[in-house]
Amino acid sequence: MREKIINKSGELFLTLGFKSVTMDDIANALGISKKTIYQHFENKTKLVEATTLNVFETICQGIDCISNASQNPIEELYDIKMFVMNYLKNEKTSPQFQLKKYYPQIHQQLTIKQFQKMHVSVKESIQRGVETGLFRKNIDIDFISRMYFNGMSGIKDENIFPKGIFTMEYLTESYLEYHLRAICSEKGLQTLNKFITTNQS
Repeated sequence: MREKIINKSGELFLTLGFKSVTMDDIANALGISKKTIYQHFENKTKLVEATTLNVFETICQGIDCISNASQNPIEELYDIKMFVMNYLKNEKTSPQFQLKKYYPQIHQQLTIKQFQKMHVSVKESIQRGVETGLFRKNIDIDFISRMYFNGMSGIKDENIFPKGIFTMEYLTESYLEYHLRAICSEKGLQTLNKFITTNQS
């Protein structure tokens, strides 16, 4: 039952937002009493924490699968972007923004975990790009992987990128291209331009 509650809560939180969804909403969606939820989670904060960690682990597994199967690090980044965007429902409810506003401690905990995961996977991806000649050989891999994480986090700041002006799809697509053009070799740029021409939404 605990797993069912976490999965349904994750679905509702990502679709409607952390603030909007009540314990009653979750109970109704599952066809159970609110009391049953409280047998597993003492309050909504504990449920939000368990749910966000579950979503994070699921996304990590998906990213690992994509990384293991990818043809090259350029396509890999785009495939990961599409997977995460689809899983997070295109971030229409700004779950990260709501998490930061209403559950700051959980948001901070999640950000640290995201950085640890992303820093390692992006470093490995960039290293592979350098070795295959798609990325420039003289780049500082550790610095760039940190900048990539910082940029991906930064585009979610609605004070800088208001939702009324920028969609999350546009921001991630634009930032990804911005990032790759900064590190690609001539060979990499040819691969990137070809990929964008045939695949970009």
